[in-house]
Amino acid sequence: MRKDFLVFGSPRIEEDEIQEVVATLRSGWIGTGPRVGQFETAFRDYVGARHAMALHSCTAALHLSMIAIGVGPGDEVITAPLTFAATANSILHTGAHPVFVDVERETMLIDPEKVREYIETECYIDDKTGLPIHQRSRRKVRAILPIHLTGRPCRMDDLMALARQYHLYVIEDAAHAIEAVYRGRKVGTIGDLTCFSFYVTKNLVTGEGGMVTTGDERLADCIKTYGLHGMSKDAWQRYSDEGFVHYQVLYPGFKYNMMDLQAALGIHQIKRIEAYHRRRETLWRRYDEAFQTLPLQIPPPQEPGTLHARHLYTILVDPAKGRDTFQQALHARNIGTGIHYTALHLHPYYEQTFGYRRGDFPHAEYISDRTLSLPLSAKLTDEDADDVIEAVRAVCASILH
Repeated sequence: MRKDFLVFGSPRIEEDEIQEVVATLRSGWIGTGPRVGQFETAFRDYVGARHAMALHSCTAALHLSMIAIGVGPGDEVITAPLTFAATANSILHTGAHPVFVDVERETMLIDPEKVREYIETECYIDDKTGLPIHQRSRRKVRAILPIHLTGRPCRMDDLMALARQYHLYVIEDAAHAIEAVYRGRKVGTIGDLTCFSFYVTKNLVTGEGGMVTTGDERLADCIKTYGLHGMSKDAWQRYSDEGFVHYQVLYPGFKYNMMDLQAALGIHQIKRIEAYHRRRETLWRRYDEAFQTLPLQIPPPQEPGTLHARHLYTILVDPAKGRDTFQQALHARNIGTGIHYTALHLHPYYEQTFGYRRGDFPHAEYISDRTLSLPLSAKLTDEDADDVIEAVRAVCASILH
């Protein structure tokens, strides 16, 4: 059995990042400055988007994306319950109402047919705007927010067709999907806005951090301005050696800007993003081969014409035989794991506030009751992978026999 604990999601930080952070500290420019701009350019070029705006978290990216398209009180945004709380919370922060629809059981992703069903069953279409209007609450549906869970891209063609039919925006939650490709198009160039995460467990790490990509200059300018107090010029422009620049407050904005200390990690991490993806691909194949005959469900293959970002390797364990017991047994063998996720509509806040209950979204609940994510990181060695495989096999033999 493994002697030391294998931390789930531990990032791979190399010497270049460490030296860049030191250089940033010595430069005296710790806040939003030249390294943030450098990181934005590198990320924009990697994704192939027209605009990329760095922020201090993906939650901030989601929130500002809502604001940029005008989501507010009296509106609805359609999303899936199988996600982290930030997805729905960002909708609530605008005063709008999150509407959950179920996911596809095999892919774990939002089901476009359920989106259509909600619009066509619960809404009528406003003659003037073409927007769906909820028949009972009279709230306007303004956007669809798909989540590329575990790194697998959603059915974007279907979702974009629905959005165009009903004059809706699409904001993609790509916190897990920096490398993902859907039918020849990079995630980050498909929807109206796409939000990425650089949290410590993600495929590209800045500690905390996020990014929004878009092809719309107006939306980009709005996010850039709202992200730093609503000021017309950011701190670098005001205090650079080009001389002080007066600013004006255009909107009641937020303190959502990324720091150069964060970007110092990102500008080197992005250089290795493909190499890290290849490493996770190798680990993924090893897990597939090792677990395919075990009494649990492994992730399905990536769909034709897509590239899976390989963020989370998630197995499904029969709850009748003890998913939580399975997780605890792995912990006892010094293997850290994660649960992605307990479906949001099963959490007390969403149950009590919106009246959701078990049975509303059976596919999301099926996954939520069974899901268990195994260590998958470019930091993992072959020996680490051996330990994970050995532990999973041993726990299967003792619990799932």
